[in-house]
Amino acid sequence: MTARIEHLVTSGTFSLDGGTWDVDNNVWIVGDDEDAVVIDAAHDADAILAALGGRRLRAILCTHAHNDHIGAAPALASRTGARILLHADDLPLWKQTHPDSAPDAPLADGQVLTIAGTDLTVLHTPGHAPGAVCLYAPDLGTVFTGDTLFRGGPGATGRSFSDFPTIIDSIRDRLLTLPPATRVRTGHGDSTTIGEEAPHLAEWIARGH
Repeated sequence: MTARIEHLVTSGTFSLDGGTWDVDNNVWIVGDDEDAVVIDAAHDADAILAALGGRRLRAILCTHAHNDHIGAAPALASRTGARILLHADDLPLWKQTHPDSAPDAPLADGQVLTIAGTDLTVLHTPGHAPGAVCLYAPDLGTVFTGDTLFRGGPGATGRSFSDFPTIIDSIRDRLLTLPPATRVRTGHGDSTTIGEEAPHLAEWIARGH
């Protein structure tokens, strides 16, 4: 059976640098009727388990380690046996949320993860966070961008561990080189496509962030 993409929205808070904000997060499930991976276990382990519906959870893939994207990861892992995977450069952020635990394995640029016969290629895209990654599934015509690229522009870079020129380099070199029809499934808000976002690169650079 071909892998499919399912979408869940969970709600909670994002906290960094002494501030806290209410947020809605996109949780993506990729798999078939038997096996799945979760991309960004945000806020609510119970809701994610319900969406999985008894399938074997093979891994929890973290696009980055801001608390709103990893808050439910340890609870989901303990209840399913799934491994948590995170790029090593985001371990300092992980420890801010989960000081007494650690991810099970690192994500590395170029690494290929396979679920239900579908490959997800890890693209290291720092800028929003040092260890931010995107997950490209060419067979599904999709890239999961976390908070690196949204409809309308790059992720925020005004807080600790972030850098605007770095995120622009990541988007230009790693994402805008993908086929224009590639669906961009984001960490928050609506999806878009590479083709829709590519023409705005010069505008983003001029505007700053």
